[in-house]
Amino acid sequence: MKGIIPAGITGTGSYLPEKVLSNFDLEKMVDTSDEWIRTRTGIRERRIAAEGEATSDLGAAAARRALEDAGVDPAEVELIICATVTPDMLFPATACLIQKKIGAGNAAAFDLSAGCSGFVYALAVGAGFINNGCYRKVLVVGAEVLSRITDWTDRSTCVLFGDGAGAVLLEPVPEGYGLLAVELGANGSYADLIYLPGGGSLHPCREETVRQGMHYIKMSGQGLFKIAVKVMEEASLKAIEKAGLKLEDVDFLIPHQANIRIIEAAAKRLNLDMERVYVNIDRYGNISAATIPVALDEAWRQGRLREGDNVVLVGFGAGMTWAAGVLRWSKKRREGEARC
Repeated sequence: MKGIIPAGITGTGSYLPEKVLSNFDLEKMVDTSDEWIRTRTGIRERRIAAEGEATSDLGAAAARRALEDAGVDPAEVELIICATVTPDMLFPATACLIQKKIGAGNAAAFDLSAGCSGFVYALAVGAGFINNGCYRKVLVVGAEVLSRITDWTDRSTCVLFGDGAGAVLLEPVPEGYGLLAVELGANGSYADLIYLPGGGSLHPCREETVRQGMHYIKMSGQGLFKIAVKVMEEASLKAIEKAGLKLEDVDFLIPHQANIRIIEAAAKRLNLDMERVYVNIDRYGNISAATIPVALDEAWRQGRLREGDNVVLVGFGAGMTWAAGVLRWSKKRREGEARC
């Protein structure tokens, strides 16, 4: 019987649309203010996809950069998993569209929907295919165009979301490195805290559903806040324990970027100072399944991740779902490679 093959990240990439929507821009659209948004969420601006720019376009751009970073040709990729709640269409899978756009014709492809936890879920699934020897090169993408399902007249939600994509390439890595452990969870009892009621089999698209605004995000912010801090702490602690580590062994935390107060509360509960926590919510807002891979890519390119670092990824999202993963960073910086 074969042993488990360790799976780690060998390439990272991200893509953010050019258009910036600032809090000052939102002041002209709804009854809100820059100060109100910043003090309650930590967000200053977010990116918005261009007209005709779809989730697969963002995902493909991030995927190309991850493959370039890893030095891998698209034809070598064996599996593509796309985590998203904003697919180009109900079917085919956005992963299949990304496959076509990047020229990865030898890859299997499918989508995964777990809300803002989706990237860590997809990372766990992708690593599993490598662990059991099924594949050796798995591309995991988190991509969202949330601006298309945001009600820009609802000031409680429109200030929160943005568009973007991040991607990583998973490959076999040396023993003791890579994805050491994951903790995944869900509680459907909280499914009504954040959801999109229209467009599925329960409320298919009709004139009435459009008129009632059922194709926009609905959210209960206060309910989410209370649960989010708790599950992010618990999931992180369980994943750290599964990895055979202690809190003091954690070098870096990359959390889902939903609210700066949630991030700070979770860091405090994990006894981590904010210097060891990556934050970019001020620039991008909440980009759901894309937040963690975008942050991961930025942290790597800024030189904040080093070989051997123990990195915790954690998020929560619609479902309600939560997910945490512990990585021992295996990617080395190439000789002469500049830090961004």
